Amino acid sequence: MNDQIEFADETDGPSGNEGFGGPVVDVGFRIAGRAGAFAAAGLDLSAHDLVVVETSRGHELGRVRLGLRPLGESESLQGLPRVLRLATDEDLRRADHNRTLEAPALEVFIELARQQRLAVKPIRVHYRFDGGRAVVYFFASQRADVRPLGRDLSQRLHTRVELLQVGEREETRLIGGIGSCGRELCCSTWISDFAPVSIKMAKEQGLSLNPSKLAGMCGRLKCCLRYEYDTYLELKKDLPRIGERVETVKGNGRVIKHKTLEQHCLVRREDDDVIVECSLEDIVTKKEDRNESSASDEPEKN
Repeated sequence: MNDQIEFADETDGPSGNEGFGGPVVDVGFRIAGRAGAFAAAGLDLSAHDLVVVETSRGHELGRVRLGLRPLGESESLQGLPRVLRLATDEDLRRADHNRTLEAPALEVFIELARQQRLAVKPIRVHYRFDGGRAVVYFFASQRADVRPLGRDLSQRLHTRVELLQVGEREETRLIGGIGSCGRELCCSTWISDFAPVSIKMAKEQGLSLNPSKLAGMCGRLKCCLRYEYDTYLELKKDLPRIGERVETVKGNGRVIKHKTLEQHCLVRREDDDVIVECSLEDIVTKKEDRNESSASDEPEKN
């Protein structure tokens, strides 16, 4: 029965309960979302253990990601939600039963949305662990009033219904898929939050600005553009700027391109217009020398 339960790396935030001492564990849920820690409450837990945890939305079934770990420097047991128990056979049966309800519930949602002529795209339905609420995720290009739909859906499903409108990124996270790299989408496996991504990140890394290569399955800029961005910024601190005139052992000229990872730059020589590749050691006037020189030329302030 365990193998039928799929989990992404979602964890809920604190529920406001007091901490119970001992180490902590990171727990993932079936619906991708935020990652967080739970107090282990004295339980001997290992990676991949199925557990029932306490969250702000009630009890949830999750999977331990990496096993027990010490409390982080920025973490506090005060207010940390806790693991209640290892999942029992009854817990697993309940989770499997909830999953059997999701596909029929989605069909009902589609039927009612068509009857009410709502321009919404259904994504998936998720029943809470206790079965007391069904969460329906849908996409719409603009704000949609789905309150009448929610009431009708609640009557048909005989349970409380929560309708959540999501954007393009959240839609892709919920559906999942394989990225251009050949691996599962980061957003549906391990990313906790959607950090801002800009075209500047692609430029700094010297990537092709072809929109078809930079866009992910959601149609937005790929989240992975952020991964090496800070590294490129750090490495470029020691390189002369594009367009800057430099003196090198291979001749003097202006920088026209960076080879950031190699810590090299391409310089177009002034004498013969030939492009030469220079390392930092080849540059006679290094950045720190120029900074010191410019600082010494500044007038003293009174």
